[in-house]
Amino acid sequence: MTDDTILPFSFPAVQAKKVTAAFDGGRLTSDGGVMLLALAERRLGLADRLARVFPDRRDPTRIVHSLAGMFRARIFAICCGYEDADDLDHLRSDPAFKLACGRLPDSGRDLCSQPTLSRLENAPGLRDVIRLTYALVDAWMDSYARAPASVTLDIDDTCDVVHGHQQLSLFNAHYDERCFLPIHVYDTATSRPVAVVLRAGKTPGGVEVRAHLRRLVRRIRTRWPTTRITLRGDGHYARPEAMTWCEDNGIDYIFGLSGTKPLTKKVDETADMIRTARAVADKEVVRGYAETRHKANSWDRERRAVARIEATRLGLDIRFVVTNLAIGSAEWIYDSLYCARGQAENLIKLHKTQLASDRTSCRSALANQVRLVLHTAGYWLMLTMRDAIPKARELASAEFATLRLRLLKIAARVVETASRVRLAFAAACPEADLFRGLSVALLPLGP
Repeated sequence: MTDDTILPFSFPAVQAKKVTAAFDGGRLTSDGGVMLLALAERRLGLADRLARVFPDRRDPTRIVHSLAGMFRARIFAICCGYEDADDLDHLRSDPAFKLACGRLPDSGRDLCSQPTLSRLENAPGLRDVIRLTYALVDAWMDSYARAPASVTLDIDDTCDVVHGHQQLSLFNAHYDERCFLPIHVYDTATSRPVAVVLRAGKTPGGVEVRAHLRRLVRRIRTRWPTTRITLRGDGHYARPEAMTWCEDNGIDYIFGLSGTKPLTKKVDETADMIRTARAVADKEVVRGYAETRHKANSWDRERRAVARIEATRLGLDIRFVVTNLAIGSAEWIYDSLYCARGQAENLIKLHKTQLASDRTSCRSALANQVRLVLHTAGYWLMLTMRDAIPKARELASAEFATLRLRLLKIAARVVETASRVRLAFAAACPEADLFRGLSVALLPLGP
């Protein structure tokens, strides 16, 4: 839709020819790649899944926008870089967004506006929000054709800075900010999100960690009763309540562990050997490993502790992890198993900074949790699109911001006629062949 009140403007002349411009190009879109997102959403069925568990207390005779349609519009906008609901005030008439949401670009009704989306985010109660969060856990389990023999889940929290006094926001001295500390859980081997839970801006205590793990594992066990689950996290999750619960319920774990004087003393002999070996050989760094049995004062039993000991010219650095795994050497436990959790931090970056999931600016904690659910749904669409890219292509391992730039931000002219809708993409699009292939690869599975 053109705006006649916007005057034409000009650019510097080129080869003595005047260059003028105006926003009067007609039914154009700068987000033609949203059609790929629409295919990914149809394959996953995320909008319909969320709509089924979302409360709809509207008068049925006055409904213009379906719940699933509103979810699609909001999620597509997030993926395309429009993280605020008020962006829909402009995008609601965008021809590509309308087409992606199942409406004709010219003759179809415009999409929902910002006030409608704000009411959507603030509509559910506590039980409704819990069902929404579990819907994404179910989506993760549905992504497997059959129950896997084992899965490793990475759990971590991240700082979500707030700029007001929203519910659950607290001042955190470590980050020197008023913030939330939402918990993210990922199936890191596949980069798939499992759950994202908004929580207060303080380090989680043992009872809280145990409660989160219990609810998540209970949901997984209802579908996968025999799957072996390994939980992996940093020192925030090495709480005695959580470890005891895992041991009592057949859950494997490996958590970071703070080094204490009694614990460090148990690996002094190995540490001295490593430090001496480095000094004698005059090497830059020498690394070694040790393990011991340890029982902290707050623990009810001894547990296996593994130490990574590194000697450099600057001194000695010792890091510990605690686990209930009886197999594997100390080196394998630390280097191959525990250090792999670093990938989860990259996934949080995709979720938080490239999909702007830290845009939790609602006053209500429940509304902010709804936003986290919507941003996680956006993560699913971007991941599904990336997974469909052939592995030989460089974009097969690209970050979401790169995918947005190369595949979503593509100009197109949308023309609706009596019998069809035609999308005319830029002839010089660098990813034209890949875009064409993805339109086939993302078609819904089955008949």
